[in-house]
Amino acid sequence: MEGKTSKLWGCGGRFSRGMNVDLTQLNNSLHIDKRLAQQDISGSLAYSKILCQTGILEQAEFEMIQSAFQIISREWDGGMIELRDDDEDVHSVNERRLTEIIGEIGKKIHTGRSRNDQVALDMKMWMKKAILDILDIFRNFLGVLVMKADENIDILMPGYTHLQRAQPIRFSHWLLSYGFFLQNDCDRLKQLFERVDVLPLGSGAISGNPFNINRTELASLLDFKNVTMNSMNAVSDRDYICEFNFISTMISLHLSRLAEDLIIYSTKEFNFIKLSGDFCTGSSLMPQKFNPDSLELIRGSCGGIFGQLTNMIVTLKALPSTYNKDLQNDKQSMFYVYDSITLSLKVMCGVIESMDILEINCRNALSFDMLATDIAYYLVRKGMSFREAHHCSSKAIDCAERNRLGINELPMSDYKAISEKFNDDIFDIFSFEKSVEQYQAIGGTSRNSVLSQIACLKKYIDNL
Repeated sequence: MEGKTSKLWGCGGRFSRGMNVDLTQLNNSLHIDKRLAQQDISGSLAYSKILCQTGILEQAEFEMIQSAFQIISREWDGGMIELRDDDEDVHSVNERRLTEIIGEIGKKIHTGRSRNDQVALDMKMWMKKAILDILDIFRNFLGVLVMKADENIDILMPGYTHLQRAQPIRFSHWLLSYGFFLQNDCDRLKQLFERVDVLPLGSGAISGNPFNINRTELASLLDFKNVTMNSMNAVSDRDYICEFNFISTMISLHLSRLAEDLIIYSTKEFNFIKLSGDFCTGSSLMPQKFNPDSLELIRGSCGGIFGQLTNMIVTLKALPSTYNKDLQNDKQSMFYVYDSITLSLKVMCGVIESMDILEINCRNALSFDMLATDIAYYLVRKGMSFREAHHCSSKAIDCAERNRLGINELPMSDYKAISEKFNDDIFDIFSFEKSVEQYQAIGGTSRNSVLSQIACLKKYIDNL
């Protein structure tokens, strides 16, 4: 009978009839939380060491537990762990195996500990590693993005608002705009790490630990900076998962917008970039197709990631205090979001690194009507108010269109008819290079400003 029961809450007394078969299936989370196996082992080892200090465990017993967990850890890593139908979760598997290896001593491991603080610990340990892993991916991705911007700093292209040609910009300026979105995402992740780096173990089910364990030392053993100050808060807190899902949603949103731009720029209609065949697919019917599936999948994944944010918030919104079984689905949400966002970041990094920028096509898409604002600035420098200068520039554009001329081809007499402030030097502004170079202020699209942006991101990457 002893070997048959692996449920940590027992099966005797009022539960002697056993759990309903459908409820058993609904209750089982092992297929999801087995990803926490190594975190669960690390937490149990640290906790057993603290129990040894309190006298609950003898030194010899602790050493037996330590040796047994080393075996169990290797079994998980090697895919040799035996999973049974009556195993509820990863915690019950590890405790069952511990007891199978060293007998009754293994049952002492749970003294003063609840699955409530145990799972909270495992998830926070996993989350801390997940955040660091994502930051590593970001470090590489931002490096690729900055390198691409640096290599192509002299390529000019149209900048867009409302998807209409607006003003000339540097291709690098456009690309770096996403770099600064992603920098903010990295900062959010680093801030989240500080909030996750707080040990919940030692909180018990809700009321704390009765054996006067040293939680500060326990935190040090498990590489946590602080310990939770309220046991009820500790076992019910899932804010960090909501926050992780929110940050991941923001990352995915930024990747989706970047993907949308790249999809548009790679079309024959724009033809600013050429994507690598490694990140595209063909059509089962049309041989000429070169589909940007990588970018469409990244764009599409945003909905699923956002859905998991909604899932967690809706789950939490009406829960009474402390732990409720609704929270069992938190791990599935956390894992889904992590898997999706890391894959999207890696694929986008590959797309950016391998794509070609078609400089001539970018240049040919520029048109002199995009310098209409420059005409207004010309008049402002002559002493005219911007509102009046804007009106005069609009008149010049209208006159050129009515006469089917480029704005740079409009005769001086027509300019003079609009304003006496126009002189022959108006034609000096019809240079795309001069246009971008006037934006010397911090954040602008001039060469020096874009180089400063590159230097700023490079410094950030070095400190990431």
